Amino acid sequence: MNIPKHVAIILDGNGRWAKSKGMPRNYGHAQGAKNVEVICREANKMGIKYLTFYAFSTENWNRPKEEVDALMKLLHNYMKTCLKTAGKNNMRVRVIGDRTRLDESTQKRIVELEEASKKYDGLNMTIAINYGSRDEIIRGIKNYAADCVDGKEKPEELNEDIFEKYLDTRELPDPDLLIRTSGEQRLSNYLLWQLAYAEFYFTDVPWPDFKEKHLHLAVEAFQHRDRRFGEIKEG
Repeated sequence: MNIPKHVAIILDGNGRWAKSKGMPRNYGHAQGAKNVEVICREANKMGIKYLTFYAFSTENWNRPKEEVDALMKLLHNYMKTCLKTAGKNNMRVRVIGDRTRLDESTQKRIVELEEASKKYDGLNMTIAINYGSRDEIIRGIKNYAADCVDGKEKPEELNEDIFEKYLDTRELPDPDLLIRTSGEQRLSNYLLWQLAYAEFYFTDVPWPDFKEKHLHLAVEAFQHRDRRFGEIKEG
């Protein structure tokens, strides 16, 4: 059975889901955070090796301050919860994105989570926080240019393999499948480089309602795609 090795997910629809139930948007974000573990457990059972979640984008800072503050508090607390989840599920956790805008306490929790979960060899979960693909690429270019100035790199030797080492995802394989929930059909500045050859799956189901059966439907759709790279069929 052709199971995607790496699945990237855009967690969309939390706020609209909450509003439909007469609840504040932050309630939707909280329920969406709880759903991450549900999908992680099922992905691991299915044989998926990597899951990458889009939790907070660089553009999300433009949301109302009250909502941003609540999201930051939720993410801060989730780092502690995730530490327990990682141990319970033998799961390694990474965080990608520009951490410099996060408060020091959250940055510290991220480091603690990544260090503590390094020993686990089950599912690899990555959380994108203050992440934007254009920002990631620009940061990568700046770091590469600095290494060229220091003589560590030669511009004439630059290729895709070298540049990928400067991206946040340098430890990860490219996603095979992208899932976006809640009906939107756009990438929203997410993993633009890494998704070059991924299959896309869009569903109207909002993230808090996206359960095990929906993950199976997405993977089944992936399995029916005729994947070709440069006119050479994969497999």
